[in-house]
Amino acid sequence: MPVNFINPRSEGWYLSLMAPNTRGPRFAWLDPSRLYCNSQALSDCVKDLLRPFHNDIIDLVAGIDAMGFILGSAIATTLGKGFLAIRKAGHLCVTTQTQDYSDYSSREKMMEVRIDVLKPGVRVLIVDQWIETGGTMKAAIKLVERLGATVIGVAAVAIENSEGGRWIKENYRCSHCVPEELQPEIDRHHLESFRDFNLNKAPPFLHLHSSALCADKDSAQDSTDQEK
Repeated sequence: MPVNFINPRSEGWYLSLMAPNTRGPRFAWLDPSRLYCNSQALSDCVKDLLRPFHNDIIDLVAGIDAMGFILGSAIATTLGKGFLAIRKAGHLCVTTQTQDYSDYSSREKMMEVRIDVLKPGVRVLIVDQWIETGGTMKAAIKLVERLGATVIGVAAVAIENSEGGRWIKENYRCSHCVPEELQPEIDRHHLESFRDFNLNKAPPFLHLHSSALCADKDSAQDSTDQEK
């Protein structure tokens, strides 16, 4: 059964708010951050990512530079836990541990993390926006574990079934927001919801939200009139 993106109560409904790449091969194939612009979408996304870890003890949430900062801090706030930024190398003014890696575009990079927070016994949930090749997340895992902390799990909007993505799924507890029937589209880098995408057109949830809001206001007004 196809995902019903129009119904805000259907699994992964907010994924239809993501935007396709319109700027060419130098950029990622889509922009998931558009869903963060809607409070209900962001809230539901965070709840879905946390569902597999409800019975786990999480001491700290670590987010990967840069888009992992958004989801990571939202998850940390929801849990009432602290947030640790895993930065691109060269930005922190304190002593750090570094790790080199290749990102989704095969560019060689380096990340860093401060050494005064992670230590043995600290249980960490690592968050990024998207896992495509897995190189960035694997580097973050290495950093956390090198400093003695325990990676309790990995969370991302989507984890593609690339070699690196599969390795992460096989070796760590993972959470993502993609319904099973949508995973093949994610792996092919082509969402059917992009077919009629119009960046200048308000997404369906805005119309639904406005209609629901108007209905609520009308109901409230009717109740007030009846009480009068």
